[in-house]
Amino acid sequence: MLIVPEALIASLVTPEDAFRAVEACFAAVARGEAYNFPVVREALGEGRQYGFKSGLDRAGGQLGVKAGGYFPGNAAKGLINHQSSVFLFDPDTGRPVAMVGGNLLTALRTAAASAIAIDRLARKDAHVLGIVGAGHQAGFQLRAAARVRRFERVIAWNLHPEMLPKLGAVAAELGLPFEAVDLPRMREADVIVTITSSPAASLMAGHVAPGTHLSCMGTDTVGKQEVEPALVAGASVFTDEVAQSVTIGEAQHAVAAGLLDAGAITPLGQVLTGAHPGRRSGGQITLFDGTGVGLQDLAVAAVAVARARERGLGIEVGV
Repeated sequence: MLIVPEALIASLVTPEDAFRAVEACFAAVARGEAYNFPVVREALGEGRQYGFKSGLDRAGGQLGVKAGGYFPGNAAKGLINHQSSVFLFDPDTGRPVAMVGGNLLTALRTAAASAIAIDRLARKDAHVLGIVGAGHQAGFQLRAAARVRRFERVIAWNLHPEMLPKLGAVAAELGLPFEAVDLPRMREADVIVTITSSPAASLMAGHVAPGTHLSCMGTDTVGKQEVEPALVAGASVFTDEVAQSVTIGEAQHAVAAGLLDAGAITPLGQVLTGAHPGRRSGGQITLFDGTGVGLQDLAVAAVAVARARERGLGIEVGV
């Protein structure tokens, strides 16, 4: 078994690698060649979450699980709040193949999924990017979104505005004007990415203009919520995994309120394979409910393992 420590991941997997791996994963699921197993997610108290996401990709030859969660007290300890590890197994024998640091991989695959949704669902003439949230993953989201659309400026809101200058620095690196705004001004955005750990909705239907695409990437647990149910119900909803969308994703609240039927939610992979047209009009609001699926973690981890073996990196141990 190969151990690929977190410290090696940045040198092994690029954002472009993550985009390609996640895109292939979406398509494999849509073709019925891969599937996710039910998520195990537990609250540990004090805002901490821990769980397991796993799946099998027959096309990619990947079987495995990501173990980890969200620990909001980590920032005070000099650690990022999301902590995880990915374990890969031989799908034919069940023998362990690799253990891979999952923190950067999680950020890269989350941003890649959001960017793929923007690429496939946002209007081609989208020029203003809005971001709700300014935590660790917000910068990854900004960089990934900027790869698929030629944005002219970025506007952002965060519950704690003192965190926004760090996101503004990322925008400056990309040569994009940046402005901190109040939520009602999100109506100026053509694309909005929400990436928070909020237990209550921040973005309301009145904050979103017709024709906007939303990538809602923060809700992955029962009780989390970034946007109000009326906004979800009024949009054309796409997701990475319908079962997760209605139970732990952003759609859970609209479905529970009877405002949205699970059958109206479309797997994004169907857009990639051509089975669904995606956006149908310029005035349509599209919403991608990114719940985070185990298959995507396995896909990017497999890239890290392949690169590590090619370069003679990592730690080989007997099992």
